[in-house]
Amino acid sequence: MIDKAIASDACETSEKANESNQPKASSGSKVRFVTVTENNESQRIDNFLLLTLKGVPKSKIYRIIRKGEVRVNKGRVKPEYKLVIGDVVRVPPVTVREESAPVKPSDKVVALLQGSIVFENHELLVINKPSGLAVHGGSGINLGVIEAFRAMRPDEKFLELVHRLDRDTSGCLLIAKKRPMLKYLHQCLREDGMKKIYHTVVVGKWPNHVREVNAPLQKNELKSGERVVTVTKEGKPSLTRFRLIDRFKGYTLVEASPITGRTHQIRVHAAFAGYPILGDEKYGVDELNKGMKRLGSRRLMLHAAELSVKLPSERKVTVFKAPYEASFGKVIDSLNGAGQ
Repeated sequence: MIDKAIASDACETSEKANESNQPKASSGSKVRFVTVTENNESQRIDNFLLLTLKGVPKSKIYRIIRKGEVRVNKGRVKPEYKLVIGDVVRVPPVTVREESAPVKPSDKVVALLQGSIVFENHELLVINKPSGLAVHGGSGINLGVIEAFRAMRPDEKFLELVHRLDRDTSGCLLIAKKRPMLKYLHQCLREDGMKKIYHTVVVGKWPNHVREVNAPLQKNELKSGERVVTVTKEGKPSLTRFRLIDRFKGYTLVEASPITGRTHQIRVHAAFAGYPILGDEKYGVDELNKGMKRLGSRRLMLHAAELSVKLPSERKVTVFKAPYEASFGKVIDSLNGAGQ
């Protein structure tokens, strides 16, 4: 798990950046012509402009497209137009907000993430994400995994998250280094071409006969901005398969395979079945979570242990495995020592 010193260091870096680099308005005074490369192939023109003209509201993006100020190969296009390699995009001068200076990860975070790399080639990066580190900035967090890697790899022109993990979940996380790979992996996710296996410690004696939870989930946002997912018949179809791995006194180590990919799916399905995940502060048991220090670590006991996918360059399915990080292993060892 990312320790308190590293987490605190990352937060302090973000806060200092916020204080000293408030965005300012500036005006782009010249027309730009951008030639499309493979990193933007098949991207919609509206999404391309949102990235190119950071800080410009969506409404203005659509306005300049509609008015014909944006041209592709000298012709007008619609927002849904998909770019082709070699297209020349006319980007008009618009008022944009200057970006604040990029947040730099601390030496500790850099060392942690460098050591977390499970696999890397020219198209893909796979890491064993530490628990406690968000995958991306937002909601008061400027420094996430993707921002850190972009700062660590300034020569990489393209780095994008393929999928997400909750901040307190550890394990396999894919980062695409080329847009074609990102598109391919997103297609795998849509068409059930990617299998994910999680390991989790739940409260109670998980029954052998409970092998799946099929319950529709609905995402809700509270006034505070916090996201909470509930089981309700109005929700989206959601299915998780479970398999018992080991039993401890009062707890069970189970394997969870999400067939659908809903927010907080495994956490909510486990709680709905009557066996909430240990360390889950949103859907778990507060009294048990507060006493986790005696087990050697206080964290969400959910780990993305394996991810399987057939890469374009390989004939067989590739299986990426992420070993338990120290904090997860400590809890398992403590539960083992407590007896059956």
